[in-house]
Amino acid sequence: MADSTPEDRDEASTPDDTATADATSSVGEPGSVGAKSSDDEPRSGDEPTSDDDAQAASAAATALDADSDGQADHAADADDSDSDVADDDFETHHSPALIATAVALPVVLIVAVLVAAFIALRAPVEREPLALGPVPAPAADGPACQALLPALPAELGDYTKATLVEPAPPATRAWQLPDGGDPITLRCGLDRPLEFNRASPLTVIDGVKWFQVRDEAGKTGTWFAVDRETYIALTVPDGSGTSAVQTVSDTINANLPAREPTPGEL
Repeated sequence: MADSTPEDRDEASTPDDTATADATSSVGEPGSVGAKSSDDEPRSGDEPTSDDDAQAASAAATALDADSDGQADHAADADDSDSDVADDDFETHHSPALIATAVALPVVLIVAVLVAAFIALRAPVEREPLALGPVPAPAADGPACQALLPALPAELGDYTKATLVEPAPPATRAWQLPDGGDPITLRCGLDRPLEFNRASPLTVIDGVKWFQVRDEAGKTGTWFAVDRETYIALTVPDGSGTSAVQTVSDTINANLPAREPTPGEL
């Protein structure tokens, strides 16, 4: 048998070998069936990654914050609008007259309190009855004292008539300041003062001749009217002024006739 050549061997290849070779070749080519099946599988680029999730969460958070800020701005605008409306309502409902009244009312109350305090300070204080000791007054029940006492005024300057403790000395009157203190006293129907003599100096006040006796310890002065039917003594505390002597002089001169003094011997 003749030997076969290489060419003959190539031609003698079986159809199965050719099919096998074609199949193997088709696996490596992009257009082959194997490549197509690989396209049907999900690609790595199409799958969701962790970076995509983070970006989506961040975008959602940003949108939420923006929405929250918008709501806050809207709420602030609403509050400002309500405040403006309230201010407008206040200005509308509170007229200038009402505001002026609200301002003036405290001032009026303060003035009323001050006036009440002033009146309370000026109101007379309830004084205790004044006790006066007895002195010899033989003519206290005489006509001169009975004519003089009812004519005496209720006030001598700032001094007002005082109530005397009973039994009070006869033919006696007294006046005190509103808050009490040393009184002005008048006694009628007395004896001639021991100090009154021919050398005694006299003071004429409103037509009445007075002889004064000082009490330095008691800080008082006693004026004796010495030119009437009876002796009248008016005792005034130091610092009380001369209005008491002047007023009593007018009363004496209007109700008792004058006569010449009768001083004692030296």
